Amino acid sequence: MPKSPQSVTPVSTGLDRIFSPWLRVDDLDPVGPLWRAAQIFRLASFCYALGFQIVVNHDLDRPGLTWALFGLLAVANIWWAAGYLVGFGRRWWFVASEVAVSAVMMLSTSYVADMAWVANNQTWPTTLWMTNCVLSSALLGGPWWGLLGGAAVGLTNFYVKGEIILNFGRNATALLLLMTGMAIGLAASRARVTHERLTIAIRAAAQAAERERLAREVHDGVLQVLALVARRGTEIGGETAQLAALAAQQEQRLRRLIAARPVDGGSDAQTDLAAALQALAADGVSVSAPPDPVPLPATVLAEVMSAIDNILTNSALHAGPEAHSYVLLEDLDDEVIISVRDTGVGIAPGRLAQARNEGRMGIDRSIVGRIEHLGGRAQLHSAPGMGTEWELTIPVEKGRRR
Repeated sequence: MPKSPQSVTPVSTGLDRIFSPWLRVDDLDPVGPLWRAAQIFRLASFCYALGFQIVVNHDLDRPGLTWALFGLLAVANIWWAAGYLVGFGRRWWFVASEVAVSAVMMLSTSYVADMAWVANNQTWPTTLWMTNCVLSSALLGGPWWGLLGGAAVGLTNFYVKGEIILNFGRNATALLLLMTGMAIGLAASRARVTHERLTIAIRAAAQAAERERLAREVHDGVLQVLALVARRGTEIGGETAQLAALAAQQEQRLRRLIAARPVDGGSDAQTDLAAALQALAADGVSVSAPPDPVPLPATVLAEVMSAIDNILTNSALHAGPEAHSYVLLEDLDDEVIISVRDTGVGIAPGRLAQARNEGRMGIDRSIVGRIEHLGGRAQLHSAPGMGTEWELTIPVEKGRRR
């Protein structure tokens, strides 16, 4: 009998089972598998450094001190490995401490060995072991941090040698360190970008599925009721005709909202304000917008459209049966101005203040509050018999068109 989706467990490799206590942390970090692989390299490079230390220790001037330093560095590597595996060490100061300690240990070579030994050997901790700080830098900060980490270790090695060796056929250590830092850094950056895009895609798929479900619910319930009210109100006539017109208008707007494509690409995606406003055009609403796209971030556009929707709804409810609304969009590059005007009965002086005192904060929160939250301003002009006009000004990033 096949397993239910809830009972299926992910397939893990042998190495994942070794590091199973840290899987939960790594699942939250797209670079987690690379951090684990780097600690495996740390273990392998430690074994190499230990073998090198055993072989060369008797040739050093201060073998006892070298073993003491080796022990301290081994303990430090255990600390760094634990920090990177568990996650608390994935911070700039933690990585900087590893780079600094590694450089100091390399510099100690001149103290524990004579210049003849230094000239014919690598530094006593071995540059392979010190490559771990390059990997840590690259995994945390990307290719540029990896390049800086490789440069730090490479220049320290040159300083210990007392010369800068540009003959890579003789000594390619510095070049390899730089290339390693760049390559691992690029891999880490790509992992983060891919994870972000995958997260956005999953979120978009979930939103689309929920949108489809809600569309079915709305179609089977609200839209049918609105259509029935519009049809029956028109048939009855009289005072119910206005109710029928409002129901028909709301039905059209709701259908456009359901049919609209969801925004992909996350909160930074650019969407066309002009096209969104054109979709509001109806029997009682006229829209005038530039022919060229007017891009806004998706989150900004959503707030702006919610404010305009509230304005049009208030006009439909309170401006009178013969009122008509006009929406005008102006694109001034560093800001956009949206004017929403109706030809209705207008608002009596003091009416908004009275509504505010009564605790009815619809305009303050749904319109003014939204626009001011975006750093813009919302101004209302109205008088009895003169209709109402809202002027919404929203700042945008200069030079947003490419």
